[in-house]
Amino acid sequence: MLNMIEHGAATDAPTLLIAHGLYGSARNWGVIAKRLGEARRVVAVDMRNHGESPWFDTHGYPDMAGDLAEVIEAIGGPVDLLGHSMGGKAAMTLALTRPDLVRRLIIADIAPVTYTHSQLPYIEAMKSVDLSGVERRSDAAPLLEAAVDNPALVPFFLQSLDVAQRRWRLNLDVLAAEMPKIMSFPEVSGEFAGPALFLSGETSDYVRAEHREVIKPLFPSARFMTLKGAGHWLHAEEPRAFVDVVGGWLARA
Repeated sequence: MLNMIEHGAATDAPTLLIAHGLYGSARNWGVIAKRLGEARRVVAVDMRNHGESPWFDTHGYPDMAGDLAEVIEAIGGPVDLLGHSMGGKAAMTLALTRPDLVRRLIIADIAPVTYTHSQLPYIEAMKSVDLSGVERRSDAAPLLEAAVDNPALVPFFLQSLDVAQRRWRLNLDVLAAEMPKIMSFPEVSGEFAGPALFLSGETSDYVRAEHREVIKPLFPSARFMTLKGAGHWLHAEEPRAFVDVVGGWLARA
């Protein structure tokens, strides 16, 4: 089963389950989960091949949806489900295939479509870092900065570095091999009729106007909102606004 980090306490409100994006972890969502946990129980998971969760040879969305279903059945569902990027696609796959497990859906800056860009350069960047002499994360920072095109992502990647073991808490080889699946979206029949919020970053191009034609047949109750000043990493770039929007929507949806 996936590794879980719990925040808050059980209330009359449904449990909120958080699924992070590619190269992320449950710990990345600590601040968000703690604030949302003031009103309900919040469970953040490490997705397969990430963090403290088990490593597998596959990394497709049916696999990830199955993992989330196992967690929900263990903690008691149905739940409200929040997913960012890769985690958002896994959340959508679960909602479409097991709608009985999901009450409300929040999808952060992703659409159920295939993207043409690749995240492989970041895997190559992490693999290029010589970890043999790393005693603390700050030792690895300049090595990673030299290989990453966006310096703002370096602290994010470093959160997945296990300094004591001098290893990445990411199954980089499998993530690289499965990248075509990660960038795509599976063929799924059916629809999720429950409340669904698609929250996008204002400066991100991950969710475009034309994507709504794909989203609406699958999620007929979908609502769309934009977080001002935020890009793809909207929860990290505008955490207070993100919590306000998500918390407010959950309270009234």
